[in-house]
Amino acid sequence: MNVDDLVAIDMHVHAEIGADGHTSLAEDLMDASSAHFAAQGGRHPTIDEIAAHYRERRMAAVVFTVDAEHATGRRPIASEEVAEACHRHPDTLIPFGSVDPWRGAAAVRQARRLAAEHGVRGFKFHPSLQAFDPNDRMAYPLYAAIEELGLPAVFHTGQTGIGAGVPGGAGIRLRHSNPMLVDDVAADFPGLPIVLAHPSFPWQEEALAVAVHKPSVHIDLSGWSPKYFPPILVKYAGSLLKHKVLFGSDYPLLAPDRWLADFAALDFKDEVRPLVLKENAARLLGLKGG
Repeated sequence: MNVDDLVAIDMHVHAEIGADGHTSLAEDLMDASSAHFAAQGGRHPTIDEIAAHYRERRMAAVVFTVDAEHATGRRPIASEEVAEACHRHPDTLIPFGSVDPWRGAAAVRQARRLAAEHGVRGFKFHPSLQAFDPNDRMAYPLYAAIEELGLPAVFHTGQTGIGAGVPGGAGIRLRHSNPMLVDDVAADFPGLPIVLAHPSFPWQEEALAVAVHKPSVHIDLSGWSPKYFPPILVKYAGSLLKHKVLFGSDYPLLAPDRWLADFAALDFKDEVRPLVLKENAARLLGLKGG
């Protein structure tokens, strides 16, 4: 991957369908999420199609699925499959793994195997979908392994479109994704690079406080069009956190073209834009120019 040739690095892209046509979420939850985001067309692109989409735009993309089998009873798209598919496109795709923390010791072994044998470059957690508090000690051996591997952990924070509008939110509890729960993880694992995914509605100020206070904590700006960003997020992203905020789209729910067009309209200094779009992510991921 030639970082110098890239326009941007998208830190938040979902692999929603496996090679066998399996999706890790039931169709009613996928449909509810799509309706919540008003997503139009291009749903369930394959990883090869994701690669073509980003290569055409001279962008790189971090791609992952979410393993939430304990809570949902539905087998995930295998992280091994995601990694293998991403490795077919090393010029544009970066694979992350996902391990259900409820798997206990097996989760630790799986994380180590995904890094050593499949080359994943980080791990994704979705506390609300996986039904756990990030600071639950049952997940700590898994964090310790990821910290030892020197890889980042991405935590969904704030409201989720998954289950939105479904009776009872499909049993998905938003409180698991309060960024203050991740503050405990950052305190207890200071060597673990952490990304708080999304503007963290309704806990935006909490997320900013954690990122300012904990050197290891970053924020990705995925899942929202930048024109809807809270003013305080824009203010911090352009000042105190300019080296810690990351471009992310949430593709295919939100297209990178729309995100970038709306980002261009925000009042950021010219020196900040390349930090957000590429340089901060390249440093976090250990990518070097060519």
